[in-house]
Formats: sequence, C-alpha cells, structure tokens
Amino acid sequence: MINTKLTPLALVIASLSAPASANLIISEYVEGSANNKAVELYNTSSTELSLDGYTISLYSNGNGDLASPNNSLTLSGTLAANGTYVIANAGASAELIAKADTDSTITYFNGDDALVLSKDGAIVDSFGQLGVDPGSAWSEGGVTTANKTLRRKTTVTTGRTDATAGFNPSEEWEQFDQDDFSNLGLYGDSSEPTPEPEPVTPLVCGAEKTLISAIQGEGGDSPLINTEVEVEGVVTADFQGDDQLKGFFIGSLAADIDANPLTSEGVFVYFADTDVTVGDHVRVKGSVAEYYSATQLGDVSQVEICATGLTTDATAITLPVADVADLEAYEGMLVTLSQPLVVNNNYGLGRYGEVDLGTERLYQGTQVALPGDAANAIEAENLKKQILIDDGSTKQNRDPIAYPGTGLDAYNTLRLGDTVNSITGVMGYSFDRYRIHPTVQPSFTTTNPRADAPELAEGADLRVASFNVLNYFNGDGQGAGFPTSRGADSEEEFIRQQAKIVSAITAIQADVIGLMEIENDGFGENSAIASLVAALNDEDVNNSYAFVDFNVPQVGTDAITTAIIYRANKVTEVGTAAHTTVAPFDYSNRPPIAQSFKSLETEEVFTVAVAHLKSKGGCGSAEGNNADLGDGQACWNEIRVAGANAYADWLATHPTGVADDDVILVGDMNAYAMEDPIRAFADKGLKSAVTELDGNTLGYSYSFSGRIGSLDHALVSESLLGKVVAATDWHINADEPISLDYNLEYKSSTQQASLYADNAYRASDHDPVIIDIKSEPAPEPIPEPQAPVISPEQAFEVLENSAIGTVIGQLEFSDADAEYTPVVKFIVSGENADAISIDALGQISLTKELDYEFENKLTLMIRAEDSAGNLSEAQLLYINVKNDEADDEDEDDSGSFGWLSLLALPFVAVRRRFKA
Repeated sequence: MINTKLTPLALVIASLSAPASANLIISEYVEGSANNKAVELYNTSSTELSLDGYTISLYSNGNGDLASPNNSLTLSGTLAANGTYVIANAGASAELIAKADTDSTITYFNGDDALVLSKDGAIVDSFGQLGVDPGSAWSEGGVTTANKTLRRKTTVTTGRTDATAGFNPSEEWEQFDQDDFSNLGLYGDSSEPTPEPEPVTPLVCGAEKTLISAIQGEGGDSPLINTEVEVEGVVTADFQGDDQLKGFFIGSLAADIDANPLTSEGVFVYFADTDVTVGDHVRVKGSVAEYYSATQLGDVSQVEICATGLTTDATAITLPVADVADLEAYEGMLVTLSQPLVVNNNYGLGRYGEVDLGTERLYQGTQVALPGDAANAIEAENLKKQILIDDGSTKQNRDPIAYPGTGLDAYNTLRLGDTVNSITGVMGYSFDRYRIHPTVQPSFTTTNPRADAPELAEGADLRVASFNVLNYFNGDGQGAGFPTSRGADSEEEFIRQQAKIVSAITAIQADVIGLMEIENDGFGENSAIASLVAALNDEDVNNSYAFVDFNVPQVGTDAITTAIIYRANKVTEVGTAAHTTVAPFDYSNRPPIAQSFKSLETEEVFTVAVAHLKSKGGCGSAEGNNADLGDGQACWNEIRVAGANAYADWLATHPTGVADDDVILVGDMNAYAMEDPIRAFADKGLKSAVTELDGNTLGYSYSFSGRIGSLDHALVSESLLGKVVAATDWHINADEPISLDYNLEYKSSTQQASLYADNAYRASDHDPVIIDIKSEPAPEPIPEPQAPVISPEQAFEVLENSAIGTVIGQLEFSDADAEYTPVVKFIVSGENADAISIDALGQISLTKELDYEFENKLTLMIRAEDSAGNLSEAQLLYINVKNDEADDEDEDDSGSFGWLSLLALPFVAVRRRFKA
C-alpha cells in the first residue's frame, strides 16, 4: 500500500542531506515476541557525540508523512565514542529492559513499520521504506524484518538517508533468531579477530547446475527457497541501474527447457556488482528467495559470463487468461502480447512508472450489473483481462516519466482508453500484481483524444452541470492561510488549482452548476465560493456569475460542502434557497441544498439540488449493514440509501417554496449506476438523465483502481426528463494522469512546469456531468369548472317558407373556461323545438319550413352544455316568423275564384272530421 501524500515540510526534510557531523546510525533492531522490541543506536565516531538535535520517529502502516510520525523520541545528552544507546519497549522482558538506556513508544513497531533517525530535521538514517506498507515485512535475501533480531553489518558506517528508497534488509543487515538480545548494547565491541575471507573458486560454465524450472516449480513459492544453487541462463533483460531493480532476468538455455508448461523458464537475479548485457550466457551462484512473493536469486556471491551474443525468443501469451494464477507459469520469462490493449489505469504513471492495460475498458461491477453475484462475476472476469506494465525502476517520481515514449507533459498525455498493439518484456510479480517490465518501448496510440466541452444541443436553451472541485480551499481568502486542512498546500498551488477549475467551468458554459468539495466557510467576501465566482467573472467577461447564499455561517459541520453557482445574465433565483441538516444529513451524508431558478429568456422555472453522499472509504468503523458486505458496493451503503430516500422525500416537499415539479439533482452520490442508492432515487421518481438518454449504464465520471464508473449523477424528475435533449460526462479528469494536476509535490522543477497547463484537463478527479434542456413555458393554471352563460330572452326573425338550413342568427353566450371545457352542444325544448338547431358555436339554423299563418312566433327554452357536463341556466328564445308579402300578392292574383275557396273551407273541415 502506497501513501501518496507528503506535506511540503516533509518534502523539504527529505531533500536535505545529512550534516557532516551526523555520526549516529541505527545499529540493531529487535522485533521479538510480545513486547520484546528495541532499537540500538551507535556512535560511529571516535569522539564523544552530543545527542541534542537528534530525533528517532516511527511511521506505521505505510505512513509517508514525515511531518506526522506515529511516535517520536527526541534524544539528549551525550554518547561516548563508538558507544551504543538502547531504546526498549516499556513492556519488554526484564532481560531486555536491563540492557536499555531508555524506553519509548517508538518501539511500538511490527515488521512492516519504518523508522527514521534525523538530526536538526535532516534524515541521517532510516530502517524500512517510508510511505510503503510491504504487507507483513520487508523480506529479501533470506533476511526479514518480522519476528527477528537484525544487526547492522559492521562494514556499514554511514546512514541510509533516502528513506523513500526501496528497502532490502539483506544489503546492510544480518539476521538472528527472535528474542536474541545477546549483542544488544555491544555493537562493534568485539575482540574477535576478523577472519580472512575464504578464497573464491571460479564458477565452471557447463558444470552440474540447478535448472531454472526446478527453482520456479509449479506453484507460487519456490520449492527450493533458502537453498544455495548454481544456475545458468541467457540474460533477457538488464535492470542493474541504481534507479532500477538492481538486477537482471535470465531465461533457460534451449537445452534446459523442460516439457512442463506449469514451470517457468525465467528468473530474476538480484545482483548488480557484475555488469551483464542482454544476450550474455551467465552462470550464477546465489540463494533462492521469495521477495514480495516473487521467486528470485538473492544473496548472489558470483556471476560468471560464459558467452555473449545469444538470443532468446519471447514466449507469446494472450489475454484474457483462464485464471490469473496461470501467469505464474511465465514469472521471470521474456514474454510478448501481440494484441490491442487498452489503457485502464494511469494513476501510478508519474510516481511509479506503472500503466494498467486490459483487453477493453473495464467497468466497476456495480456500474453494469446488480450488486452481489452479478457484479462480483464482472470483477472476477476483469481480473483475467488485465496486466500491469512497469518501467523496471524502484525509484519514485522519475524524470523523465517512462510512458508515453515521447514524454508525458501537459499537452502530450496518456489517457485511459488509449491503446497499444504489442508489449514485450519480462514478467515480474510484486504488490500482488503480475507485471511486465518492457524491454521494447511500447508505442501508444491516442484512441481516446481530448474533447472540447460539448456545444449546447440543438433546440436546448438551458444547461445544468455538476462539478467536483476537489477540495477548493482558498486559505484565508487574502492570499495567506496555507496550508489548509485540504486542497492546495500553498498559495502557488492554489493559483494553479483555481486556474484549471475556472478554465473547466467557463468552458462548460452552464447556466447553473452544482459544486462538490468546496471549502465550507460561508458566503462572505473572503469565502471560497466568493473567490471562485470572482475568478470566473474575471475570466469570462461575457457572463455574470453569482452564487446562491444560504445565509448561514456554514452548511453543516464538515470541512467541505456543496454549493450552487449560476449565470445571472441567464437565470434568476426564485423562491428561497433551502438546506436541511436533519438525519440522515446530520453527519456522514452532507446536507442537501436546493434553489429554484427561472430562465430570463423563456421564464421556464426549475429547481436545482446538489448532493454529496457518504463516501466508500473509512470502512474500519462501519458496522452491520454499513460494513462492506462483499456485494461490490463497499461500506456505508445503508447510510447512502437512507440519504437517497430522505433527499427525494425532502425535494418532494418543494423546500424552496416553488411548487414546480421540474427538479434536477446533481452531485457525487458515491454510488455506481446499479447500486442501491441510485435505484432508490429512481423509485422515488428521480432518474439518471445520462442513463435514460444512452439506454445503458456505460457512462462514467470516475476511475478507481483501473475500473471506470459513474459516481457523479444528474437525476431528473419525470416532468423534466421529457425536456432533456442531451446528457453527457465531459471526460477531462477521470481519463487523465494525476501527474497533470496542480500539485507541486512528487515533481522535479522541470516537471512542475512541463506537466502543468492552466487548462481544464485534470482540474479535478471527477468528470463534470452536463445536461441540456429545452424550455417549455409552464401551463396556465386550470380554473375552477364554470358553466356556460346564455344571454336571456334573445329574439331572432326568419322569413316564412325559408329553406331548411337557413342561418337565422348567432346566439349570444359566454364560457369562462372554454379553453379547458368548451361548449359542446345546446339543448332546445318546447313546442316546435324541432324547427331549429343550434351548433356548438351558437349558430341557429332552420330544420323545417315555417308558415306565418300557422306559426308566426316560436317560443323555445334553451340550455348550453360544456365538455365537462356543466349546464347553463335555461333561457327563453324567440323566433319571429315574418310574413312573406310577395306570397300574399300571388294569392290575391287568383281572381274571382278566391272567394269561392273561402266558402269551401267549412266543407273541407267537415270532410276531414268525417274521414278521421
């Protein structure tokens, strides 16, 4: 495990050389049973030594922060020439305590902890490797730091001042049994004459030897461990440099290769005293050892070069393998992969020269499958698809960085998703990973190039985004106050950080942006949010950025909080900014915040909320359902689910006082797409815009341990989802090497310039999520249902004998809610109701011919009915039938026969009665 953070003070300390007067070294280390632990210091000089200014410190479990040791002891007084000073554990046995000069908590160590001896702040000696947790112990060359007594070789007279360098205890230490205190306090005090070294007998090439395959065996550990052997082979890779592995790889001679595919034909030789070259046929004498579970030859006493100019063919392997353990058969061998491989992890590129490759982009199991068996099956397959390439160096932060071969810098990057078509090198194993140390420089292809921020989608007029600003802390807001509890360590780093964040946000051109991981120091003129908005306005003169003020000194109690910024020239706040700290937001899940906005262009109203749920880290204190249940969701899942449900319920209450259903919730949910919290949000009606538009969960905003997935989400309500026209993650951070960020540590002065640019790339570790929306004006509220109203006693005229269908007139009526429930019909009643019809628009038409003599006035009753069934009050309607005088004149023109027809009427009436 690597500790990746050193404070600026620690970096200064680590860079200093030991002073010329530093004559104190660590001379004995006792890691005994129970509390039998001790450290012996030795004055290497022939004069008395003052201990003033000396400090010895303990760094446990990979702690790499020099300024923050787990325990320290400040020394004082004097130490005699060639004298010893013994520090013991207070709980040690009486025998050990009797040998001690003092007791101290710096002896609360185990075999995996480091010790640092310093003088006036400068390192003068060290034991172990600072910032590295080796597991249970540093073990190499038959010497281990766990449960043993180690004594410094008497040939060692100066301290090990590079505490971060790889630690091989066999180089300077001799091993003795556990609880052996016999020489404690007596270092260098021996009257025994130093024996003459035994004469060295030259190795005989071609003599009887042990085969490499026999050393490797079929399993993980060698069957010949701690056995001294002589072996022959051809040098396949040379990494003997001081900043390299300090050794070389050899492969079996053609005649020595066995027929067993489970035994490797290569092995690493930890030896640099005899210079060898690739192609040399060598004979080596040394002891078989396991170093970080990798089989090697250590404690090498002799190397003989038998011949030169030989060649060894690389063994072809392919991914995926059937089982990761299958790679053990190639440990130490020269291998080649001739297939396209994708970069899946570049996190260790700058510091350790490591790049993770795979057959494809590898996803977190719970990004693409349900937690439990399905997600775990995805991860099990992922392991078979990956291999690590390693630059073959134990030195950290090399300059230049190994990959890409043309040199990593701010503009020549190596992104996740880039590819390489072949890898050739030797197979190693350390830190629980099989790795290839290339012997041929890999040639990477930019298959995942950087992209500019997406343009506003066609038809869209609003953009909402989320952005994790990675602990944006502005000190005291006036250029001082650094280092802060998080974020930039100095004003110089802060300026670099701010420039990158401002570049990213201004490029996004969002109308509203939800922020995570900004300093929780209120909303005053010197607050972090105020400084960020001021920097945005300085950079983007075409927009006017503002922030939502929640009118509290802090939002919750955590060091970081969420925030909302917006473009005041595009939207305006409506309602009241809201937040809550009630459970489950009183701790762990950060307090929810929300504010409603209105578009100045379209008057669209919507609410933006920001969330930051409990992280997946710090599992040690998690209990019950919050513990890591092994289903792929890590720890604290129960708290995140509670936060998701409570957040959705809170939003449903319209906390801003704006009763509008268009809600978008953005933020770092610390949950991948298929995990319980995201599904809980969906059950409450808040769905992922990216997933819904993509139709899958293959989007991603974060990369962790070589796996990609979405921790950052934009969750929208059903009413707003229909207005979303585009949703995407802008991959400016997750795909980029961390070396390109704003930090100054772990970089040479040259790299501090070459690896940095004030652009958006690696401005943070999370990608922003960008949502484009097409506004729709809110519908007018539907009024209460109202019945139609007909004007009373309306009268119309029609000429007798007018044709059927003749329009008599237009009825006067009104309908207040005609937009929602229009009139659909008029109901006519009374004698002669069949004489007219009235359509839905109130137009009156004849349905039969009318005769003035018989029907000179129609009196009718009418009502209107709307689509909701509402009836108007009944009103009288008069139809006056006008006499057609032209028709009367025709009757007068009939002459003398007219009177005869009148005389005949009584007879007609009598006949009708008779017939009836």
